[in-house]
Amino acid sequence: MTEPVDLVNPFQGTDSHFDLSRGNTYPAVAMPWGMNFWSPQTSDSRWMYDHRSPRLQGIRCTHSPSPWMGDYGQFTVMPVTGDPSPGPEARSSYHRHADTTCGPHRFRTRLMRYDIGIEVVPTMRGACFRFSFPADAEAAVMILPAGDHARVEIVREAGRVLLVVKANSGGVPDNFAHHVIAEFDAPVISSSMIRGDQVGNGTTAEGRVGAILRFGRVSRPVHLRIATSFIDARQAALTFAREVSGRGIDELESEARSAWNGLLGRVRLDGADERQRATFYSCLYRCLLFPRVMHEPDEMGALRHYSPYDGKVHPGEMVTDNGFWDTFRTVYPLLSVLYPDHLRGILAGWMNAYREGGWFPKWASPGYRNVMIGTHSDAVFADAAVKGIGGFDLDEAYAGLIKNATVPGDPEGHWGRKGLAHYLEKGWVAAEQVEGACARTQEFAYGDFCVAQVAALVGATDAATMLRDRSGNWRHCWDPEAGFMRGRDADGSWTKPWSEFRWGGEYVEGGPWQWSWAVPHDAAGLIAAHGGDQTFVERLDLMLATPPRFEIGTYPYEIHEMTEMAAADFGQYAHSNQPVHHVLYLYPHAGRPDRLQYWARRICAELYGPGPDGFPGDEDNGEMSAWYVMSSLGFFPLCPGHPSYVLGSPLFPRAELRIPGAERPLVIEAVGQRADAPYIQSANLDGLPYDRCWIPHDLFTRGGTLSFVMGTTPSAWGSRPQDRPFSFSATQRSH
Repeated sequence: MTEPVDLVNPFQGTDSHFDLSRGNTYPAVAMPWGMNFWSPQTSDSRWMYDHRSPRLQGIRCTHSPSPWMGDYGQFTVMPVTGDPSPGPEARSSYHRHADTTCGPHRFRTRLMRYDIGIEVVPTMRGACFRFSFPADAEAAVMILPAGDHARVEIVREAGRVLLVVKANSGGVPDNFAHHVIAEFDAPVISSSMIRGDQVGNGTTAEGRVGAILRFGRVSRPVHLRIATSFIDARQAALTFAREVSGRGIDELESEARSAWNGLLGRVRLDGADERQRATFYSCLYRCLLFPRVMHEPDEMGALRHYSPYDGKVHPGEMVTDNGFWDTFRTVYPLLSVLYPDHLRGILAGWMNAYREGGWFPKWASPGYRNVMIGTHSDAVFADAAVKGIGGFDLDEAYAGLIKNATVPGDPEGHWGRKGLAHYLEKGWVAAEQVEGACARTQEFAYGDFCVAQVAALVGATDAATMLRDRSGNWRHCWDPEAGFMRGRDADGSWTKPWSEFRWGGEYVEGGPWQWSWAVPHDAAGLIAAHGGDQTFVERLDLMLATPPRFEIGTYPYEIHEMTEMAAADFGQYAHSNQPVHHVLYLYPHAGRPDRLQYWARRICAELYGPGPDGFPGDEDNGEMSAWYVMSSLGFFPLCPGHPSYVLGSPLFPRAELRIPGAERPLVIEAVGQRADAPYIQSANLDGLPYDRCWIPHDLFTRGGTLSFVMGTTPSAWGSRPQDRPFSFSATQRSH
């Protein structure tokens, strides 16, 4: 029987480059949420792996959450024969995809130039390699740190290389370092230092340096065991002893395989075809990579971590590599359903980030980075709070969230809400003062709703009322004459120049068509602003029917998100990027769940797949994948921070979700399921009629059977005003 891990294709989304993203992913061989990922490398650029490239430069230990963010603590391992050439292109070797096996738990291929078989299996903070060299060749392995500030020491008698890698792309204190122990199980007959692209003598060096270890002619496979630490060399030694010392690669592969099957197996699909199953489990795998852990167990097993916020070592959890602007929409709500046990540890890690840095991060990699807008830790903690997830001090979390909402942060945007001062004074962000002002205003208003949810739960009644009132500030951006959200200057006038197709300026990675729906917390208000249900539905339909035209606006050139919207050809619905990912799920609020059912089914079928071109745009830390996972199962969190899900169109005849804490699985059935039958005719929950097109979190996650009857024509199911989720009331909480 095929197990879930065997259905995962880590190459999904890897046919990407600067101008066109089909995911901007790389094949991450890793434990779930592992501290290190291991990836085949075809380039030493930020795009480390391109599926079209025929040559490998080695296996890279990477922490890159995205090519746009860069890497840190990275180094590359490359086996060779003969006289080694350390330069990336000089050492590279052709490999065939037909000879390559890649899963989350292993990577195997053959380097044709050298006739070397190479395998790697991950552990949580290390890895084990196996190299099969030709018997008649001189065998060697290169270890190549990145950047200009590494330190390397070769201990030949122990077959060991000790590395300290300082390479990073930002977001770290000055004392940041990645400490590495790499140990071979074959006698080393000679060694050399790599300085730049040159080979020289010595056993210790600093700078742009690496190591070559030579084994002569070997008749058996050579194993390399690696362990790493962000704390110090002593901690790396502890990890080496705990995770890899004396352990075989097959044993470690079995352990990694079991870990992945345990988590992927929380969803079982029945009746899905091969392509659907491969797409689903490949996407689910990507939902379980980020945010990665950064904590490490000490001698007694107690967790501690190097803090990328203050440069000190602290007790407890730490996680990193996460863009909240991306992941709050889908990843965290998915974790709250299927992996609440792991979500608690992630939230504890973010609490430590707040304690050590003074603010919740907006984009962590590994510390504060100035990327994207808003403070969407607001949504992540509000969503967990109203769902009763736990694992963190709610009062302390509220202190950090209310700080987001009321205290101006870093003027450069690393933390806090850039443009908050004018927002607090006028109710909108002034467009001539801060870029992306319209988008920021909408994001701040939604953030206010989320913080109000938490304020109510901790008894801060006055603050909850104030923030709930502020959550209506999106109305300052609504231009009823244009029918779009627009930016305002400080004096209240609409920003010019403006057109409905113009990107940038007061918008972020989009334009008016993409940003005019960003009111997930007040669907009723947004519908009313449009003039009611019929007008709103017509406007959504027009978005999907309007050709994907765009003007580059304030961008210097056609950015890849523009290209991808045009390539997807779903009108102005730019599924290639996050701002529209909730938009289809607004249809039921206006009484047309059938329109959602039609379009969600098409997006799943036409814009996702299991191959290298498997995504319509950037797969940001699991966000794009989690959209598919939930939409294909038939539910979606329109408004994270409210404990509910809109019901869509389940793609599979039957799915069984094993939810931690539930007495029984949640079974989602789609009777009469087929490709041309996306429409729900009726539904029942545990045998009783269920007419609402939404479901509360507590009812959804207690287990049971949610059964839909599907058909080829739209029905009136879920369209009555009393059946639809017309508006959200603040402070609701699941129990």
